[in-house]
Amino acid sequence: MFIVRESYIKRLIRLVEESKIESLEVSTWGRKVKITQPSKNSTNGSSQHPAVLDNQVIVAASSMQPAQTVAYGPGPAPVAPAVPPVPDTGKLVTIKSPMVGTYYAAPSPDADPYVSVNQKITPGQVVCIVEAMKLMNEIESEYGGQVVKILVENAKPVEFGQDLFLVEPE
Repeated sequence: MFIVRESYIKRLIRLVEESKIESLEVSTWGRKVKITQPSKNSTNGSSQHPAVLDNQVIVAASSMQPAQTVAYGPGPAPVAPAVPPVPDTGKLVTIKSPMVGTYYAAPSPDADPYVSVNQKITPGQVVCIVEAMKLMNEIESEYGGQVVKILVENAKPVEFGQDLFLVEPE
């Protein structure tokens, strides 16, 4: 199983943004991550939309968070069920899905979940996996604190930017 860590992709994005190169492609175990930076002359904005292709993940380097993820393949893309709106949570923060895919609470079906309600978490701690095109992406928390609520069921589809967890920051 090949796992691309979100922090690894973010470092690659920063590398492209801070350099004068327009794209960077990294390949390992038959999986590719390609990061492209829109050219200064580009006005159509087509390179600003990341896409997940057969065994590739392409990410726009114009921002640390991709604007949209598009899956190419046979048939229509699965649609995630609507998540009920969360009531005013005051000081709670959310951990959001950085991509379209399938949410998994644990590294394998028989393993314990990465996190549970009322559990303390730290920044950088893996909280779940989002699978996109057979690529397992470990999602890390940007916050430290206590998990108040898990907003997604295991093995359910998620959208880009969908809230996954409510966390009370420390």
